[in-house]
Amino acid sequence: MDFAYTAYTESKELVRGKVTATSEEAATELLSYGGYRVVSLKEAAPFLNKEKLLSSFSQIKPTEIIMFSRQLALLLESGTDIVTALDLLQGQIDNPTLKKIIGEVASDIRGGSSLSLALSRHPRAFSQMYHRAISAGEQGGNLEVVLRQMAEYIEKGVTTQKQIKGAMTYPIIVVLVAIGVIAILVTQVFPTFASLYSQLGANLPTTTRILISITDWLRQYGLYLLLGVLAAAGATYAYIRTPAGRYRWDSLMLRFPVFGRVVHLGELSRCCRTMAMLVRVGLPLPEILSMTIHSSTNKVVVENFTGVREDLIRGEGLSKPMEKREFFLPLMMQMVRIGEESGNLENTLVTVAENFEVEAADKTKAAVGLITPMLTIIIGLVIAFLVLSMMQAMYSVYGQL
Repeated sequence: MDFAYTAYTESKELVRGKVTATSEEAATELLSYGGYRVVSLKEAAPFLNKEKLLSSFSQIKPTEIIMFSRQLALLLESGTDIVTALDLLQGQIDNPTLKKIIGEVASDIRGGSSLSLALSRHPRAFSQMYHRAISAGEQGGNLEVVLRQMAEYIEKGVTTQKQIKGAMTYPIIVVLVAIGVIAILVTQVFPTFASLYSQLGANLPTTTRILISITDWLRQYGLYLLLGVLAAAGATYAYIRTPAGRYRWDSLMLRFPVFGRVVHLGELSRCCRTMAMLVRVGLPLPEILSMTIHSSTNKVVVENFTGVREDLIRGEGLSKPMEKREFFLPLMMQMVRIGEESGNLENTLVTVAENFEVEAADKTKAAVGLITPMLTIIIGLVIAFLVLSMMQAMYSVYGQL
């Protein structure tokens, strides 16, 4: 990479220029060898950087981090040094963004940085929890084990998200198809029939008149209705972006009928798996709770775990602070207490996470199984009303003729 520098020469002359090096330390050392005393040094960013432009559109998938972690663990277990392993992996990566990041990580390690510190400079690819766990693995001498554990942890999260998306795909498709069919009937098919009935001067039944009124209103004010809906959605989104709005939204999601329980179980299971994984790598409990708080986007979860962490630091343990808060379910509190007393907190947290995941999956399937027939009935009734209105009008016209 290129660095812009300002430096003094041996003759005390101030000069400016650019130098190419792998890092700031290497650039400073290179300039020192040339007899320059560096005043300032910063990376030279061109107005239009093709690599950065491409990387901004190239997303790093969790599956790519999973594969990277497992392959790195395998290479380290085989006796390959960390820099050589990263160079080998960089040549096999297809994603240009991740490829560039791994190259920079390898360059930082050559400059004397640790793996965890080098990874921490790339939060877009490696989360704080990831590089902190790697740091614990480096200190404990079990880096390969930690890499595999992180891969399993990320993979479990990806699997859970896929299950939820898969369960919700069919109802969403049904709703979208139904909206499309109804929109075509109301905007294209029915106005043709309504025009014909108007020309014939037929005395239309009540259902048909209601439908014509609705169609006329939508054709006249539909654009304003759409703009109003978009404005309301934009205002809601802007409010949710505020701290108070985000807290209210997260609270509402946890109290929402049927799916609120699923969200609650999902958040707790994810937190339990995070805590179990960090306990396994040997981090202290206050830091584990800090990592758990940092990894959550739900403000209610953050609030409750922050309170638990504060009570833990005051010496109240882990289970007692949880018992003070309704957010934590009885099974989690009981198992955490057992884990504290037996010294086997990691396994008890994994057990809680697995139980919550099974219950969340069952409730999701039950909810989808309930929603799908309800949507089918509602959509069927709407379409039946439309068809019946047109058929009644046709029979009414035939009778009058």
